[in-house]
Amino acid sequence: MFEERTLGYALARSLFVFPFLALALLLIVLSGAHRSLSPDLLLSSYAVPGEGEPLRFCRSRRGSFPLHIVLSGLLLFDQIPHPRLAIPPLSSFTRRDDIFVAYSVHHSAVTNRSCSAGSSTAEPPKDELLGDLLSVAFDGASCLSRHQSAWYRRKPSNHTPSPYLIRRLRRYEALHKKCGPNTELYRKAVEQLVSDTGTAAAECNYVVWVPSDGLGNRIISIASAFLYALLNDKVLLLHLTDDMGDLFCEPFPETSWVLPSDFPVRYSWVLEKDHGYGNLLKNKLLSNDMDTANASLPAFLYLHLVHSNDEFDKMFYCEEGQQLLRKFSWLLLRSNQYFAPAFFLVPEFDTELSLLFPEKTAVFHHLGTYLFHPSNTVWGYITRYYEAYLANAKSRLGIQIRLFGKADFDSHSDYIIDCALTKRLLPNVNLTDTALPTITGAKPRSVLVTSLRSGYFEKLTNMYYEHATTTGEVISVHQPSHEEKQHSEKLNHNMKAFAEIYLLSLSDALITSPFSTFGYVAQGLGSLRPWLLVRPDDHDLCLHSMSMEPCFHFPPSYDCKARKKVDIGSVAPYLRHCEDFPRGVRLFD
Repeated sequence: MFEERTLGYALARSLFVFPFLALALLLIVLSGAHRSLSPDLLLSSYAVPGEGEPLRFCRSRRGSFPLHIVLSGLLLFDQIPHPRLAIPPLSSFTRRDDIFVAYSVHHSAVTNRSCSAGSSTAEPPKDELLGDLLSVAFDGASCLSRHQSAWYRRKPSNHTPSPYLIRRLRRYEALHKKCGPNTELYRKAVEQLVSDTGTAAAECNYVVWVPSDGLGNRIISIASAFLYALLNDKVLLLHLTDDMGDLFCEPFPETSWVLPSDFPVRYSWVLEKDHGYGNLLKNKLLSNDMDTANASLPAFLYLHLVHSNDEFDKMFYCEEGQQLLRKFSWLLLRSNQYFAPAFFLVPEFDTELSLLFPEKTAVFHHLGTYLFHPSNTVWGYITRYYEAYLANAKSRLGIQIRLFGKADFDSHSDYIIDCALTKRLLPNVNLTDTALPTITGAKPRSVLVTSLRSGYFEKLTNMYYEHATTTGEVISVHQPSHEEKQHSEKLNHNMKAFAEIYLLSLSDALITSPFSTFGYVAQGLGSLRPWLLVRPDDHDLCLHSMSMEPCFHFPPSYDCKARKKVDIGSVAPYLRHCEDFPRGVRLFD
């Protein structure tokens, strides 16, 4: 009886599966998604190459979805009726829907094969872990962008993370897992904070980041705070307000960097008065060389590192200040600056920073690509827009426009366009012959404009709509949004902003506005040296930056060794004044 039932179940299952496969293949043919492929070749493109190797998925942007439907139906029955379609067991998949992430026994990344009909060779595998910068201890479904983002960059980064940086990141991840939220050590540290014994010896020490200003400012300050935590073996926790709730994936495996909502301290101006490091120094209630063993000290200190801080707050950047701060288990840090360059002036960090970042112009690039992975929601914004408007472009130019004051629109827009034309980032148009032929069948060159206003996009669109290019190329111009005003207090606004930052980072060339942290983040993530909208002389309209690092707008002007004010842009060969904001400094090689 049992054998008859088993045989009956197997027969019924096969009777259901084979018609399902036939129907699905028919849908594929009718959809036109794979017209150039025979069904047999179509199925063979999904074969697993061998034992212990990862599943190969064809990266046809336009036609892979019907095949995912086929696979999802077949996998429901744990069988594949075609002998050439080898699929790993269901246990190796993270989810059963139209997206599959399969792992080999060595946790190899998913590799892709060409989707062209005549291609029989596999594409070069993408380095999804970015030279081991990223940890393998994540599943693919929890953060799609972590493993998929490499496929959206046409060229791999030329900036390889140092082996020492990779080891230090793995060490930090272990520390964060041990001391992070919902651990016994974290609970003990909070109890110590509440009991006002913040300077007692502790196994875990923390930096709590507090947000300030817009998303670009927040991202560059988080990266700086993380570097500070890394240099001092502290754990970084973020006080994420509602307007940042679903922007980033968790960067550290098996733990969280989000400060729990029941944390007993909240930022307010009172913190600066009673716990502010600079304020306590100013009032001589604290000194960098004091004997803390016999002193009455606060349970935590507040670090005021925003652009408007004073010289006492900036004592944070002195070596003796660092030695004092290391004795506090809890530090609250608020900043809107990229203050990472200042650590290169602290002598005790010299050796460590040289090992971490042999290439100084790649500091934010490595920190940014390690920390800031778009959440699945934001990644959906990015990939949908990319596939719709940018995927088939011959080249991509990003133009990031931000005004911090009033400007005449016509003259400013003409200036931006002239920069793109004179630097040959875009082709000229013929203003006399409107009937010039275009290159038939050629891929367009895409321009991505990001601005709070739509006028720049409209002017550029009309220019290439009304006039033919002198090269015969077709130019497509796109702008994802134009919010008119910045609303950093709104989550949806910030999600769109991060999506546009990331889309800009996928450009082949980038034009950015001076002083804009929005542009700084895009150029750093994309490892792009931008064309800055500043005039270096009477002849050039814009300047090709020598560094992709963000600018530290308001650095300290005090030389801690000499104990006098100095030009901070001249004290080290790798620190120079920013081309777009001469008061600031930027890291150079």
